[in-house]
Amino acid sequence: MPQPLCDYSQFNFDQPMFDLEEVRKVNPQRYEMEQLSGVVHVDTESWLIVGFKDVTHDEFWIRGHMPDYPLMPGIVLCECAAQLAGFLARKYKILGGDYLGFGGMNEVRFRAPVYPGCRLVLVAQLTKLRKNRLAEYSFQGFVEGKMVFSGDMIGVPIHRDPAAGEADPA
Repeated sequence: MPQPLCDYSQFNFDQPMFDLEEVRKVNPQRYEMEQLSGVVHVDTESWLIVGFKDVTHDEFWIRGHMPDYPLMPGIVLCECAAQLAGFLARKYKILGGDYLGFGGMNEVRFRAPVYPGCRLVLVAQLTKLRKNRLAEYSFQGFVEGKMVFSGDMIGVPIHRDPAAGEADPA
């Protein structure tokens, strides 16, 4: 199991740096795809970010995954981490593009289930940046002090106007 990227217990989750309304000013996801409740810490020297998702009893996946025993799907956990990394990339303009899209994931491990009613603490750290091309992040998720998932992801810039992302051939 990897070492935690940081000691997130030192941050005040009851008074986030960026609450849900502030997250919405940066992240485009809405309705059932909104998977980030707040951000409690940003370190722009090490490009580390800590946020959280309050997993409610009204999540879109509860009815079907699994009936009578709801488990947060792994892909939704990964989406939570991606939205945290996307917030960092967009808020601090470290990658470019209008959105941050998935470019890939590596070494993803799910270590324990996540249930409705939990607070999922999310940590992501930028590990590699190729400006306007890709950003690589390590990410981890915790519930009640236990690491429940981890991995690495690649984020790529997505442009509303596809021509805006093309390199100048000259």
